[in-house]
Amino acid sequence: MTATVISGNVLQAGVVHGGVHLHHPPPPDVLPRQLPAAPPCFTGRTDALAALDAVFTPPGTGSSSRTTDATPGGTTVVISAIGGTGGIGKTWLALHWAHHHLDHFPDGQLFADLHGFSPDHEPTPPAVAVRGFLDALGIEPSRIPTGLDAQAALFRSLVAGRRMLVVLDNAATTAHVTPLLPGGNRCAVLVTSRNQLPGLITRHGAHPLHLDVLDRAEARALLVRRVGAARVSAEPDAAADLVESCQGFPLALGILAGRAQCQSRLPLADLAAELRRSGVQALNDDDPAASLPAVLSTSRRALTDAQHRAFALLGIAPGPDTSLAAAAALTGLPPAQAEHLLRGLQEASLLEQHTRNRYSMHDLVRDYAATTVHQHLTKQTKEEALTRTVDFYLHTAHAADRLLNPHAHHIRLGPPAPDAQPLPMPDDTTALNWLDTEHRHLLAVQRLAATSHQHDVVWQLAWTLTAFHYRRGHRHDELATWRTALDSAPHLPDRTTRARIHRGTGAAHAGLGQHEQAIEHLYRSLGLLSHHHDPTDQAPTHQQLANAWARRGHHHRALEHATQALELYRKLDQPVREAHALNQVGWYTARLGDHDTARTHCQLALTLHRRHHYPTGEATALDHLAWIDHHTGHHDRAVDHYEQALALFRALGNTFEAANTLDRLGHPHVALGHRDRARTAWREAQELYRQQGRDTEAEEVARRLDALD
Repeated sequence: MTATVISGNVLQAGVVHGGVHLHHPPPPDVLPRQLPAAPPCFTGRTDALAALDAVFTPPGTGSSSRTTDATPGGTTVVISAIGGTGGIGKTWLALHWAHHHLDHFPDGQLFADLHGFSPDHEPTPPAVAVRGFLDALGIEPSRIPTGLDAQAALFRSLVAGRRMLVVLDNAATTAHVTPLLPGGNRCAVLVTSRNQLPGLITRHGAHPLHLDVLDRAEARALLVRRVGAARVSAEPDAAADLVESCQGFPLALGILAGRAQCQSRLPLADLAAELRRSGVQALNDDDPAASLPAVLSTSRRALTDAQHRAFALLGIAPGPDTSLAAAAALTGLPPAQAEHLLRGLQEASLLEQHTRNRYSMHDLVRDYAATTVHQHLTKQTKEEALTRTVDFYLHTAHAADRLLNPHAHHIRLGPPAPDAQPLPMPDDTTALNWLDTEHRHLLAVQRLAATSHQHDVVWQLAWTLTAFHYRRGHRHDELATWRTALDSAPHLPDRTTRARIHRGTGAAHAGLGQHEQAIEHLYRSLGLLSHHHDPTDQAPTHQQLANAWARRGHHHRALEHATQALELYRKLDQPVREAHALNQVGWYTARLGDHDTARTHCQLALTLHRRHHYPTGEATALDHLAWIDHHTGHHDRAVDHYEQALALFRALGNTFEAANTLDRLGHPHVALGHRDRARTAWREAQELYRQQGRDTEAEEVARRLDALD
């Protein structure tokens, strides 16, 4: 016997031994032809069909052998999308493949819808399905024994030597399928299921085949086949919007296409707008077979109470997917228990593990999960889960920030919620990698905190992400987080906190060249701080004002503020921050043409940064010394300093400053006649600028490259 499961689907087939076909009995008097009609609008699935063909082709043989022999025994193909989510097209794939290979099975085809997850039908007991097969094979009722085991044995005996196809659609469990597997080794069985049916794979040698969503081209082709090419061509943007919104989910696209067919004057744009507005509820219908929520509800009903709770919580979790650690915080469970729950949802085809310890849902499934929150969670349970999740991200990000920016002023957080389980950060590489991976989630967490009026969390996240945004050049995200914090500022009574929010907002505006807004917020910050005469926050505000004025080309005013910051830091006895201010004073002095004074300040800054092991400050000082060297004719020394700075920025993962240094490095190379080296540096700088959305800088480098060529 050979089996194939379509998430899961079992295919059993015959064997070729030494190229000699096994003898089979003469055709029976009754040849069952139970397959439903082939799906009329089947589209795509080339890889899945090829995988089924491969299972039914014995190794070392050509395709011609398949017309007279079944497949090798004991193979099972499983088809699933997000673990076999309902409506992904498992049945269509099975029927399409079966109808294109009817000549492989001259002794007939049997089909049973087991209704394992039907929205309007109870699961079909195996005894009922076996009895239906015996009837289809022409067995008189008087010859059918009593009891499932005896009936299953008779069924196996009847089909043992025949080349037949058995399609078991919509199975719930392995036990649902086992009594219906034929005997011998010449039949083929296709089983479709939303569950993964690991027992069928382990005990019966089923070969798993994962059915994923349609790709964009396949989804568009399906829409064209359903509503017609003319209608799609008439509304190309709306058609593309529909395809994008459905994200390759065949049932969702089919439901909307069906409505378009029934209402020929209904614009596709209206359907797309309804889907954007209402989400999964736009795919609801009184007919359960044409309702995505109804189809998904049958999968959900099979869950345990704990799985129900986890499914609902995942529907409202911030971010596009969920790590195991975040899921543990969300559920308030130890990681091992959380993983067990996630595995159950995965086996039920409601969740997919797309990389190690990261889980995701199709957006429509996630939207449906969110609609079930009120059914399975009290308001208190929901709020506690989201508080744990917010604290998990905030406290883990805070630990990461302390490693990335160890000499900065770090805000104090309150204790995390019980069972929030923030992650430890062993080193800055781990910290930077975690922030890269979870960046979108952290932005989503801040939005969640804003909507739930957690105003302290809102500004704390903006503060915590600043160093990371600077290193990676996420300038627009930096401004967005501080604008969100600015909305929370009126709800925060502490003047120093509001001053910090204005400083962060001003610095973010300055980073995008929005000079007037930058200076306005920075002076408001300074005004709030003047009442307290606290140099701890006044000094960095002066530094940001220096940056803002310098970006406008006012280097005299920039130097004034940088000098005030230096004086304040000296009073505070903070050598690393003093070094930062020394470097800033040196830079603006250099831009004003006093290179000797500038060099002295930058060299002092370099010494302090090295003494206190602050590589970011060291790299910045080297970069500024290189600029001074280049502008005083010491081009070889400039190249050396730039390359040292570049190595440090790269080691730190600071792609923003690495781009700036590469841009500057090209100039002394040109002065030395190293045109190829200049070209290499500028091309890399240009690529980094483009990645960071710094189009103006990229265009300037492009002009230099053109001139160089």
